[in-house]
Amino acid sequence: MSDVRAAHRIAVLASVDIVAAVIPEDLRRPTPCAGWNLADLLAHMTVQHRGFAAAARGRGADLGVWQPAAVADAVAADPPGTYAAAAADVVEAFAADGVLDATFMLPELGPGAAFPGALAIGFHFVDYVVHGWDVARTVGLPFQPRADVVAAALPLALAVPDGVARAALGGAFGTALAATDAASDLDRILSHLGRSPGWAPPASR
Repeated sequence: MSDVRAAHRIAVLASVDIVAAVIPEDLRRPTPCAGWNLADLLAHMTVQHRGFAAAARGRGADLGVWQPAAVADAVAADPPGTYAAAAADVVEAFAADGVLDATFMLPELGPGAAFPGALAIGFHFVDYVVHGWDVARTVGLPFQPRADVVAAALPLALAVPDGVARAALGGAFGTALAATDAASDLDRILSHLGRSPGWAPPASR
């Protein structure tokens, strides 16, 4: 695995910019993640930042740090502020010396699941390219990550297993959809991770 931390940081900070536009009334809006409204999605995104930050610091085995309920009230009270603080935490944790070679415990992926830091950071990177798009579509904002960021995320996204393996991801990704030959790299990522690039919320904001 190459070091994707520079692209990861750009993707996470882009998601912070999108979430900064969220207002409390948006939290009930449906999202591209089937069965999740925006409150559910932001709680997932926030706690994943916290969980991956803990994993980078050697504390990821504690399932308690991965529970969306632990951040749900804070997200509801202040979506942009709560999310931005968690994003800053994970960016700081991933910048530490030796993190690429550290062992990340990711218990959501199975009992005792452990991955090299470089690979685990790749997992997180793909999440925030996609989830940035999820939030933007939910609230009707444009979202076009830098071409180099999308290019770095594409092979990692296409390596995510399809089928029943998606169940382990807690609903964040759906079953892969077919992409057209003319699809952009971002659309290929979205389709592989279960999104229709043309998705729009059922009502305007």
